[in-house]
Amino acid sequence: MPAQKGKDLLIKISDGASGFVTVAGLRTRQVAFNAETVDVTNSESAGRWRELLAGVGVRRAGITGSGVFKDDASDARMRQVFFDGEALGYQIVIPDFGRIEGPFLITSLEYRGDHAGEVTFEMSFESAGALTFVAL
Repeated sequence: MPAQKGKDLLIKISDGASGFVTVAGLRTRQVAFNAETVDVTNSESAGRWRELLAGVGVRRAGITGSGVFKDDASDARMRQVFFDGEALGYQIVIPDFGRIEGPFLITSLEYRGDHAGEVTFEMSFESAGALTFVAL
C-alpha cells in the first residue's frame, strides 16, 4: 500500500437510517486488528514446536481517534453514545485498503485543553460484534 494522507482514513457513525456520517475533526486515527490464539501443543508436537489451532479464538478490532469536534452536535452525539453505553454501527474507511463495518462500543472518551488552545478529545472504540470487510 503506497503512502496515504492521514485525513483520508475516516471513522463514520450510523445516522440511524441507512447511512453513515463522518465523526468530525479527527486529527489522528489508528485501527488495530487482533486475534487470540489457541495453543494445542502437546508432548507429541514435532520437535516440541508450538502448534496453534486454526480458525478459533477471539477476533477483535480497536480504533482510537483524537482531534477537535467541529460543532456542538458532533460533541453531543458522541458524548451521549458514550454515556448511554450503546454499541452502534460504525464504518471505518481505510484508503486503498477497504471498508470495515459493524458494531463498536466507545470505551474511552477524554477531553483536554491547553490554556492558549482549543479543547481536544480522544476516543477509543472496541468491536462489539461481527465485522464485515469490503476491499476498495
